[in-house]
Amino acid sequence: MKHIPISLIYARLLIGLALLALSLASVSHFPAIAIGLITLGLLTDVFDGIIARQLNISTEKLRRLDSSVDQVFWGLVVGATFFSCRQFFSDHGGRLLLLLAAEALVYAVCYAKFRKEVATHAWSSKAWVLVSFAALVQVIATCTSTVLFELCFYVGLLSRLENAAILLLLRSWTNDVPTVYHAWLLRQNKPIKRHKLLNG
Repeated sequence: MKHIPISLIYARLLIGLALLALSLASVSHFPAIAIGLITLGLLTDVFDGIIARQLNISTEKLRRLDSSVDQVFWGLVVGATFFSCRQFFSDHGGRLLLLLAAEALVYAVCYAKFRKEVATHAWSSKAWVLVSFAALVQVIATCTSTVLFELCFYVGLLSRLENAAILLLLRSWTNDVPTVYHAWLLRQNKPIKRHKLLNG
């Protein structure tokens, strides 16, 4: 049982690689296959943490690995979507680059301050994942997105800003910090409560 969480994490990496390969190969019915694979990848992301916490094996090492694989997985998803719907990326290149820059800034802050990768797993980041999932599914299915992409863009920027604020507030590297308020409590050396299913 204790190997299930790490198996789910690495399964997500394999799913992302398979998705990119299928996109490059321009396989038949790619949108339907891609949506299924992305959904499967998202489910592994949800349940790896839940299972690890239930088994009391949610270590710092596991959370750092989970965070790193998340970045690679979603990068592969975006790459696969790009090769499938290049025009969408051409039309929205400016905003997509801004989101990429915001993400890079968060990682730069974390590495500069703590010499470790980001693993805050903040609630706003989880919200961004869900909105991004919906937007990417729409783009893959139709090669267009309006309302969902707008929502994805603004939720993404706000979540990156909160993550940067969390990192700046923390005195030492800490994983699973739900919000900037929780980071402020930690800075004051006060205990925080973490949701059993979402953080811990």
